[in-house]
Amino acid sequence: MPSKKRPGPISISSPIIRSPIPDGGSLLSPNSPNHQYPSSPRTPSRQTKNARGGKNGNNARGYDEYDLSPTHAYLEAFNSYPSTPDPSHMPIAPYSPASPFDSPSLANEKDPLSSNANINQFGQNQYASNHYLAPTLHPHGERNRSIPLSGDKNQPSGKKFKTGRTCIPTNPTKRKWLFIGLPVVLVVIAGVAIGVVVATQKKPSSSSSSGGTKSTSGTTSGGTSKTGGTSQAWNQYVTPSSGGDSDTVTTDLGVQFKYVNKFGGHWAQNPYDPYSVSGKAQSWSPSLLEEWVWGTHIARGVNLGGWLVTEPFIVPALYEQYQSSTPQAVDEYTLCQAMGNDLATKMEEHYKTFITEEDFAAIASAGLNYVRIALGYWAIETIDGEPYLPQVSWTYFVKAIGWARKYGIRIFVDFHALPGSQNGWNHSGKSGSVNWLYGVMGIVNAQRSLETIRSITEFISQDGIKEVVPLLGLVNEVMAKTVGKDVLSAFYYQAYQTVRGITGYGSGNGPTLLMHEAFLGIKDWEGFLNGADRIGLDQHPYLAFSTVNNASHADQAKSPCNWGGGTNDSMTNYGITIGGEWSNAINDCGLWLNGVGSTPNFQTAGNNCDLYDEWQSWSTDFKAGVMSYTMANMDALQNWFFWTWKIGNSTVKGYPTSPQWHYRLGWEQGWMPKDPRAAGGYCKGLGIGGNQFAGTYPASATGSFSGTPTIAAAELASHSNWPPPTLGPSFAAEQAALLPTLTQTGSVVVLPTASHPANATIGSGWANAQDTIGAWVRVNGCDYPDSYDAVNASVPTGLCTGSNKRDLSMVRGDNPAPTAL
Repeated sequence: MPSKKRPGPISISSPIIRSPIPDGGSLLSPNSPNHQYPSSPRTPSRQTKNARGGKNGNNARGYDEYDLSPTHAYLEAFNSYPSTPDPSHMPIAPYSPASPFDSPSLANEKDPLSSNANINQFGQNQYASNHYLAPTLHPHGERNRSIPLSGDKNQPSGKKFKTGRTCIPTNPTKRKWLFIGLPVVLVVIAGVAIGVVVATQKKPSSSSSSGGTKSTSGTTSGGTSKTGGTSQAWNQYVTPSSGGDSDTVTTDLGVQFKYVNKFGGHWAQNPYDPYSVSGKAQSWSPSLLEEWVWGTHIARGVNLGGWLVTEPFIVPALYEQYQSSTPQAVDEYTLCQAMGNDLATKMEEHYKTFITEEDFAAIASAGLNYVRIALGYWAIETIDGEPYLPQVSWTYFVKAIGWARKYGIRIFVDFHALPGSQNGWNHSGKSGSVNWLYGVMGIVNAQRSLETIRSITEFISQDGIKEVVPLLGLVNEVMAKTVGKDVLSAFYYQAYQTVRGITGYGSGNGPTLLMHEAFLGIKDWEGFLNGADRIGLDQHPYLAFSTVNNASHADQAKSPCNWGGGTNDSMTNYGITIGGEWSNAINDCGLWLNGVGSTPNFQTAGNNCDLYDEWQSWSTDFKAGVMSYTMANMDALQNWFFWTWKIGNSTVKGYPTSPQWHYRLGWEQGWMPKDPRAAGGYCKGLGIGGNQFAGTYPASATGSFSGTPTIAAAELASHSNWPPPTLGPSFAAEQAALLPTLTQTGSVVVLPTASHPANATIGSGWANAQDTIGAWVRVNGCDYPDSYDAVNASVPTGLCTGSNKRDLSMVRGDNPAPTAL
């Protein structure tokens, strides 16, 4: 494509309202006198392009206000730019004017919450069952299936934090005179200016590129080097500041709101030395400058579902406008196709409005200290023909890292949508068939996934980032009954080798790795890779997709206590065991919960979903029943992540749908606890106990060992054979050996970092400079079937070597043991 002149700042017709809430809530409405939008646009400024020494010895220039944002660069292909967001995408949040906190006196209590000061044992208030989970169906439904019927260096607690000086006066009169004559309409430029390097950088590899052609999406296939990245100017609204309850905070958009946190939390940021400061979510949750101790601290979190990987039931307004299009939007794959030339405009509009910095402030205010963020592989890279918007979601993930540090929240990043689809459901990116470690493209898609895990690991293992993102989910909800447990186990081992080859071993060296139990139940993984460094299990127990049951929430509250997944036993004997997803749903009611156009099985069985969907009519007793079910889940799972933080409006219904899945709505309306610590001991109160967890994990689970961990020899013998010698649906060894694979001769993807002042020191995006092996890319001259539709493709009759020698081994499995960074 011919080069074009780069545009300057983009004018947008009106500021984007962020999560309007009436006065008195933790966020404020645009009409509130306390919700102030700055009167100034972002002023173009050229900064001195000083070289700086990074943690890895890299130099970087200062940032240019007129450089392109990721979406601007992408939009050059279309000669179009973002306009105002669709009002239908704006959340309506009917907050009660009353304080969202029932128990401000609890702010200085320890965690876990206990009424007995003499009780210090971690598990004393946690009464999960010792029964293991039965295999469960996936969380967001399975279309067209039937269900059988059945009957800071922290300030002292309580100290007032004063907002630091900023370049924007807080006095409205001064602000008015300072910015008089400058149009307010340009303020949202800061939202577009997401402050991340546009194109991916390239790190030299030990192998030459295998060649390839430039893709239509702006990324590459083969191994052709991508163009160098441009970068955004550092955001002038991000200034050294801190504050606590009732103080005014300024977001990176320049929006001001009143910070409400009755639990002793505060925010803090310093762009000149970004990793030296941290907010604190609550008095009992360690800041990012303090150590998180598994067995002492409890992860109470929410998923930011539907944000960077969209789902129709979470963001119905985004999909409703494309129900008469060709193709009909039923998953993100077809949604992107339906958006056509509006893809970059519409998708980034969603990214920047559905979850904002104010959500992170509210999450801390709700007593939560973790978020789980789903990523699709297109956040890192796409290749020819894949319709997703490439790389832009990564820029918003980087923004989330900054918000998390500011408010003292940790991140569990989950690889949610893999090439080819690991489960065939819409939240894998494309609904249909499983093509990940299954079918003719199964190995290729797995190798691409390992490369994605590599790039993510290199980024989140950097100093200053690893404290914010200490958990990495390797694969979300893979269908073991399709892929095969042995094949999945081999991938888990390869992913482990990939990550630890980058990070080294032991506490503080890279993330803890969480493996989804693949609907087999956590008991089925007992002993897997015994002795490995910091691996754990992720379980997703849902009642909603089991048999149709007409019992109330209150009556079914015992179910989570009884099905607790053997969480205590698993933590005692295996390692960190997380409830990565769960909800309040006791049935599959909810708009499009089972997919676009689906009818809930609960309704098909003759029941009425209106009682569960029309939350505006819920009685006090009904809310109390939902609360009891919530408390049972929280108590049983102990370390948990509710799915999901928010559900967007439906343009058809005019309000947020699927309330059983909407944490924020429940927190506002009274069916979620104001202080989640209160759930401790709830199951015991129902007369259900179980084996207790004393707070001590195996040494390998937390990295509290010296030297190199030793994995049991039997486990290595069982799971280290890669690629898998056989593959589903029915490929014998001689056929599997001829399936397409990739070659490690490409240029690696170094993920872009956040914008920052030129004199600030941050990492380069690549933690381990010794990691120089080429990226997995397609072999030039070989044919590859459709990544999403290759189950029934023809098996090659001979081995394609293309124009380059093919590397059939996963080199990481053959590398010597890495040394700690």
